[in-house]
Amino acid sequence: MVDLQEYMSGSIRNIMTAAYRNMLHNPREAKFAYRMQQIFSKSEKRRKSIADKENIDVPPFLICSIATQCNLHCKGCYARSNGIANDVDDNSRPTLAAEQWHAIFSEAADLGVNFALLAGGEPMMRRDVLEAAAQVDNMIFPVFTNGTLIGPSNIDFLRKNFNIIPIISIEGSADGTDNRRGKGIYQRAMLSMDMLHNEHLFFGTSITVTTENFRDVTSSQFLGGLQGKGCKLVFYVEYVPTEKGTEQLAFSDSQVEEMEQRLESVREQFDDIIFLSFPGDEKAVGGCLASGRGFFHIGPDGSAEPCPFSPFSDSNVLNLGVKGALQSPLFRKLRDLHALGWEHTGGCTLFEHRDEVAQLLK
Repeated sequence: MVDLQEYMSGSIRNIMTAAYRNMLHNPREAKFAYRMQQIFSKSEKRRKSIADKENIDVPPFLICSIATQCNLHCKGCYARSNGIANDVDDNSRPTLAAEQWHAIFSEAADLGVNFALLAGGEPMMRRDVLEAAAQVDNMIFPVFTNGTLIGPSNIDFLRKNFNIIPIISIEGSADGTDNRRGKGIYQRAMLSMDMLHNEHLFFGTSITVTTENFRDVTSSQFLGGLQGKGCKLVFYVEYVPTEKGTEQLAFSDSQVEEMEQRLESVREQFDDIIFLSFPGDEKAVGGCLASGRGFFHIGPDGSAEPCPFSPFSDSNVLNLGVKGALQSPLFRKLRDLHALGWEHTGGCTLFEHRDEVAQLLK
């Protein structure tokens, strides 16, 4: 088994090297990528120092659900099933103000966290939080968006803030995307990609991979189309069956292995695109990376949760800070019990064992 911290740090070095190579055509972006490489090198040393001196493992990633509203009703949406996302801001769950998120991001960056993945709801509906994130210029913020709200105002904002990177979610084909997200959403996502490409902005796409589509979305034809749109990053997220009756869409162990093999192949063929997968090959790193091993999730109210698919919490970053949340009793129990290596049939270990996780809170 690999050393987890070295594995994560090595992965980040590879990502930033690829990003720098892909940005060389744009002097401003290349300068930004080079600067971030230097910052992340120092961040890696900071994480190691905190681990050695305080016995606290700081993950290089956070996932932050900054928005509770969404303008779409995607089938099987985990955010709606977990109660994060609604049609309107009904105040049923407190949400953090932009300045509170800014404090969280700033502390995380100081600890050595490199990336905060911004989700929701639809994160583009929280422009105030995006502006607060942009001010934390020693961290990168991939924004997982449905792409429907990208227009002239947001394009201008992204042009000025390279550390805010839009990741447009699609399901692969036009039919697959519209079937899950709504009629016309695929075409709107493609229009957003065209606008970003025309401005020479770095962007990516997020694709939920299932037993039905994973071969199609890793095909040369599909990826060649994204390449032509100017997409520089493809983020594959394995489907988690949050709705009953969809369990057959989650990967088996053999399909996880096939997916990894396909990724190796497309990385060689499309060397100008960065390919990432979540959760990826968990066996190589001793299980799931949640609960602070590689990341943890911060809910809209600041609750520290193992991951977005496991919305259980006994601490809040608003009260304890990021470092305090990393020492959460729940996170510690999950790590000590090796719960992150529990057997599961696909998608997410902790989601499948949610009853056992809930018991740990009692």
